[in-house]
Amino acid sequence: MSWMNVEETLRGAEAPLFWVGAFTVASLALWLLYRLLWGFRIWVLGNGQLLSPKLGKWAVVTGATDGIGKSYAEELARRGFAMMLISRSQDKLDDVARSLEDQYKVETRTIAVDFGMSDIYDTIEKGLIGLEIGVLVNNVGVSYPYPEYYLQIPDLNEFITNMINVNVTSVCQMTRLVLPRMAERSKGVVLNISSASGMYPLPLLTLYSSTKAFVDFFSRGLQEEYRRQGVIIQSVLPFFVVTKMTRIRKPTLDVPTPDRYVAAELSTVGLQGQTNGYFPHAVMGWLTTKLVPCNIVILYGARMNRLQRTGYLRRKKLREQRNGDSLKND
Repeated sequence: MSWMNVEETLRGAEAPLFWVGAFTVASLALWLLYRLLWGFRIWVLGNGQLLSPKLGKWAVVTGATDGIGKSYAEELARRGFAMMLISRSQDKLDDVARSLEDQYKVETRTIAVDFGMSDIYDTIEKGLIGLEIGVLVNNVGVSYPYPEYYLQIPDLNEFITNMINVNVTSVCQMTRLVLPRMAERSKGVVLNISSASGMYPLPLLTLYSSTKAFVDFFSRGLQEEYRRQGVIIQSVLPFFVVTKMTRIRKPTLDVPTPDRYVAAELSTVGLQGQTNGYFPHAVMGWLTTKLVPCNIVILYGARMNRLQRTGYLRRKKLREQRNGDSLKND
């Protein structure tokens, strides 16, 4: 009798279990279809037409003379924006400005300031007076010369001040100067260039990683504050790109040129509040934040940076020895 009761119970449960299973499979299939369609919308169709001078005549780019910043300036100029270029070297600013004027026939202005200083924002504010700014790219940044343990960083006190001024204060202050007029006009885009290293702690680049995590949190918080006023604030978290900062010279599928990266990233504006900006980087971001446990990512990052540190210090010692030998010979 007991076996018969069990069989009857199982038969009675067959239909509910079937429907539960069918609902689960259907839900997963719909979720997967939605993700595929949304991924197609972002990475294939894109949103490239959003960024135009209809947002405002001027685009402002910090750190505009090299790497990603220069590529942003070129792409925005190609789209017809007048360009305000802000960086440290006036000579480099003049070169980029002339290139943009010659190639894209746009108006340019420049402001030469050192973002490592904290007393530069009155100068910048004066330079921005009267400009209808549609896009601000907070790109300027600085990293470590090589991976290093926190207490062994040369001139640590100065290093801390400089990195926070360049990577954190610049984002806050430039946004303070530009955002009010965007909010008044109910349109504008602020692109804050963070880093994939801000997605999780990165030992031996700890201070840099932390400043980039701040940029990401700051951007996502402000997006919620101001999206109802028509302003888009996007956090951009690239992995490796071919730039002077990364010291990578040869592009690959997962390490694009700055031009290729920027072209891909701008298509995500208005679609993603937080973006890795480039499809292979988005896959890497998903793997390292969703699939792989964070502790493993931290351990792997620490191991990689320790190896880079050892190699750098070994090469430095060899250079010093060669220089010492050459001085003796002289």
